[in-house]
Amino acid sequence: MKRELFEELLQSVNEAAAIERGALKPSRRFEVRTANDIVRVRHQLGLPQVKFAQLLGISEDTLQNWEQGRRKPAGPAKVLLKIAAKHPKIILEAAA
Repeated sequence: MKRELFEELLQSVNEAAAIERGALKPSRRFEVRTANDIVRVRHQLGLPQVKFAQLLGISEDTLQNWEQGRRKPAGPAKVLLKIAAKHPKIILEAAA
């Protein structure tokens, strides 16, 4: 490895350590979201995809498309998901 490249990499590692310690602020920040809101709501309710899809009155394929970001819920489904996020017990009671 060339000395110049090594020095550049070493400087990056030292900066990363300083950022981790809080001694230096990062020049930019990236946020990686591992799950979308629909997955979060489903997990909050403690339901597998099949049961959550049945609860919403949709197909499992539709739910998977929403969760994977290929499609977005619209109309009543969107409202129902908002209610489920804010008041999960109400949704579970309504399904019983």
